[in-house]
Amino acid sequence: MKLVMDIHHEGDTARVGAVAFDDWAAGEAVKTYVTEVAQVEKAKAGEPWGRDLPGMLQLLHQHRLSPEVIVIDGFVYSDAQETPALGQFLHHALGGAVSVIGISKAAMKDTPAQFEVMREEETKPLVITSVGIDLGAAKARVRMMHGRKRLPTLLKLATRIAKGRAD
Repeated sequence: MKLVMDIHHEGDTARVGAVAFDDWAAGEAVKTYVTEVAQVEKAKAGEPWGRDLPGMLQLLHQHRLSPEVIVIDGFVYSDAQETPALGQFLHHALGGAVSVIGISKAAMKDTPAQFEVMREEETKPLVITSVGIDLGAAKARVRMMHGRKRLPTLLKLATRIAKGRAD
């Protein structure tokens, strides 16, 4: 099972949305999950990922999920020098047993082309970072993901769930 996760903060609370899927080209979720986080700590200086990681881990533990791959809305590394970001810390917190693919709409500072994926010819590229899976393989899987627009359908769904807007 593969999982797409996103988190949305409102004040000192958060909601984590996740979408389980089996096939990279799937347009619909096998199952969806949501976890309400009652208290979110403020991010410490230099650790912006610190607000998101506990909620993501809470969702995985609460629903007893053991995905082979997690796709997040964000970075695994924050630059080409592989400075750890949310995805790397998630991978580490899971004992290195789960591959993590980060999808970001925003470029890193001086993003090399090797991290970019075009899903539509006339849009900006997505930035892909990964750990536990080769970058080329991660980019190929993101390209395969369902969706006619720039962002994959299941990532949009995870975001809607996190924002409490899923039907």
